Amino acid sequence: MPKKQKETKKPVSSSAYIKDAGLVVQQPITEMLQENYMPYAMSVIISRALPEIDGFKPSHRKLLYTMYQMGLLTGARTKSANVVGQTMHLNPHGEGAIYETMVRLARGNESLLHPYVDSKGNFGKAYSRDMAYAASRYTEVKLEKIAGELFKDIAKDTVDFVPNYDNTTTEPTLFPTTFPAVLVNSNVGIAVSMASSICPFNLAEVCDTTVQLLKDPDSDISQTLKGPDFPGGGFLLYNAEELRKVYETGRGSLRVRARYQVDKSAGCIEITEIPPTTTVEVIIDKIIEQVKAGKIREISDIRDETDLNGLKIAIEIKRGTDPDKLMAKLFKMTPLEDAYSCNFNVLIGGVPQVLGAKALLLEWIKFRRGCVERRVRFDLKKAQDKLHLLQGLGKILLDIDKAVKIVRETEEEEEVVPNLMIGFGIDEIQAEYVAEIKLRHLNRQYILDRLQETQELERSIAEMEDILQSPRKISKIIITELQEVAKKYGQPRKTMFVYADDLEDEEQEEEVEDYPVHLFVTSEGYFKKILPQSLRMSGAQKLKEGDEIRHQVDTTNRAELLFFTDQCQVYKAKVCDFSETKASLMGDYIPSKLGFDEGERLADTVVTMDYQGDILFFFENGKVSRVPLSAYETKTNRRKLQKAYSDKSPLVRIAVVEPGQEFILTSNQKRKLIFNPDMILPKSTRDNQGVAVMTLKKNGFVEKVEPLTENSFVSPHRYRTKTLPAAGAVVREEDLGEQLTLSGESKG
Repeated sequence: MPKKQKETKKPVSSSAYIKDAGLVVQQPITEMLQENYMPYAMSVIISRALPEIDGFKPSHRKLLYTMYQMGLLTGARTKSANVVGQTMHLNPHGEGAIYETMVRLARGNESLLHPYVDSKGNFGKAYSRDMAYAASRYTEVKLEKIAGELFKDIAKDTVDFVPNYDNTTTEPTLFPTTFPAVLVNSNVGIAVSMASSICPFNLAEVCDTTVQLLKDPDSDISQTLKGPDFPGGGFLLYNAEELRKVYETGRGSLRVRARYQVDKSAGCIEITEIPPTTTVEVIIDKIIEQVKAGKIREISDIRDETDLNGLKIAIEIKRGTDPDKLMAKLFKMTPLEDAYSCNFNVLIGGVPQVLGAKALLLEWIKFRRGCVERRVRFDLKKAQDKLHLLQGLGKILLDIDKAVKIVRETEEEEEVVPNLMIGFGIDEIQAEYVAEIKLRHLNRQYILDRLQETQELERSIAEMEDILQSPRKISKIIITELQEVAKKYGQPRKTMFVYADDLEDEEQEEEVEDYPVHLFVTSEGYFKKILPQSLRMSGAQKLKEGDEIRHQVDTTNRAELLFFTDQCQVYKAKVCDFSETKASLMGDYIPSKLGFDEGERLADTVVTMDYQGDILFFFENGKVSRVPLSAYETKTNRRKLQKAYSDKSPLVRIAVVEPGQEFILTSNQKRKLIFNPDMILPKSTRDNQGVAVMTLKKNGFVEKVEPLTENSFVSPHRYRTKTLPAAGAVVREEDLGEQLTLSGESKG
């Protein structure tokens, strides 16, 4: 029987207790979307993917506030794993998601223009796909100093606090940031049916623009907000119309290209900065793909040489390749030039809004006004409460003996406060405060200090009430804070600009035909490019009356020209820009051809093929500056460079350094000095003042500089020196006569 009883027992199905279990119930798709999908979508939009007016998503805010509560704004770093664990009190996600958020906020990752987390250890790199960050147990973090601006006065009721997910603590709904962090650091998020992509701007420029809007809400922000400033640098292709669109609508596409330099000795192009939308690996893969397809033939090798010094992609080029032309091709065919799509979608009061940069700053100003008002009200309430206590104390201090008598004659402790209230006509709060005063404080000094404190509190309260009544004073407080932030944390731009004029020149650049030419430049600024056969057939040179040939150079049609002016500027041109002419014609007038400034005159001309070698600038004060020609070479076809040489003393002559060539400096005091250029070193700064070469007496100046020839002196050693500066030697008769003969011949 027992065996049969065991066999009759069967497991009971749970469906026996649930009505209609196992039945498939049809539900209209509209109801399913409304009941299940819409709550999820709203949660992603409002609580996860989109930043708010303080510039942070909830995940950022929970992490940073946890670090602030841990005291990591000061002191030593702590293990990242510790921070991740503590953050789980506010953020109910896995440690992987929290740590990844921290990585992007860290200085080591280089994702942000102004990182909020000071990191130690490997946090990967934003510009690399394969450089993974280390585990949280190996890295250490604390808050950067600028993070203090996020939490300033957060304990003074400047923002609302809400309970965390399990009601064990509270967290801020926003940060009372003292600067518009929403535009300073980039923020990208993908929600449901919408996304956000905010490009970063320079902190100092953003603060200046916000100050300008506080003073005049209708002002043009493009005057102070020049354009995005990406943490990885690069060049922004300046498009005024597209920037205006971003500033007004919050949408637009901005093109960013890589920065590069050429190592001519190694035959290599080094890329050191790339657009923020790509990575080193993607760029290399794309270039290799183009080389294999036969679309790029000028590259022999490509390497990723990124190290502790920063990003570097090395591209070895074949002999004879023009690196700038190759880069122009790579910009078109690879992500070395890429577009950054702007979509300034921000939560304003819990509602997603796409706002232009100007509207976003105005919204931030409105938000910041609220924070400042709440802070002032908090301080005002605190001051009023303290004043209330001191006013009660003031009544007691008028008759201390009476107060002491009341306390001594009161039999029960709980009756002390009511008796003081009755005796002096004060309320319970004031009486409690008075009852707690120590006996040692019942002296004259304490009484005077409290009375003085009462006066200061009354003055402070009046001032705070005045601030709350005056929007202008609140604006002044915000302006002061913005200026302090800009001064303390502002840094130079990392992203420079490439303008449309430079791009047009780059696009129109084509292969220049190479052939020999003779160039002539006159003292009055006329230029002639004459073919050899034309020069052989022509007669005398036609010149303007009183004009003379100053330079005659044999070169090729691919040479470049540097026209230095008397206003310390240099105008750059190419020989191929000028048409061939004949000796019988006047030629091109340089100031008109190149658009010199009004009253600007040609000082001297230099012809170069490759910007190799150095230029010498001789000044009237006896100084000589030696500058590498490469200092005048530019990546883009810029037509004019300012500060081409020093303006501290008038220029006497410009000369290109030739091997073995020496120069004679002649002063107005009849002294001559033979100068060897090898005695001074080149300086990379174009407008450096130079090195003292010839010492001069009072009212003395160098009046002439000319190349040394075999016939210049009978005894040249007399005018040479082993040290600089030197006064030179007085000219002997035999040398003076020779010089006069040569001078007369040159003029003829």
